[in-house]
Parts: sequence; C-alpha cells; structure tokens
Amino acid sequence: MLIKLIVLGLLVVIIGSLMSALVYLIRDRGRSDRTVKALTVRISLSILAFLLLMGGYYAGLIQPHGVLPPTH
Repeated sequence: MLIKLIVLGLLVVIIGSLMSALVYLIRDRGRSDRTVKALTVRISLSILAFLLLMGGYYAGLIQPHGVLPPTH
C-alpha cells in the first residue's frame, strides 16, 4: 500500500512540474531556461516512477491486473 501512495505522490509532483513548465513558458516567452529545468525535473521524476513501479513489481509489492475481471 505504501508503494502505491508513493507512486501517486510522484504522479502529482510530475503534473505540478508540467504545469510550472507551462507557466514559465508563457511568462518568460523563451527568455530564460526555467521551462527546460522544469521539464528536466518532470522527466527525471517520470523515470524514477517507472523504476519504482518495476522494482515494486519484481519485489512482489504490486500486482498487475486487467481492467475487466477474467471471464473463465
């Protein structure tokens, strides 16, 4: 359960970083590198979330499931 909360928190931070990059893009109009830095943070957090999901799967902390239950 803890790993699911961590991944959810990471997703919220990733979305926040993406929104801040949009704000910097609009405000700075390409005159600073704040947009690039915010997008770099987003990419780094996305890679971290992916690695955390893969590690949680291999450790048995998270189990994949389908959208629909099996019909056997």
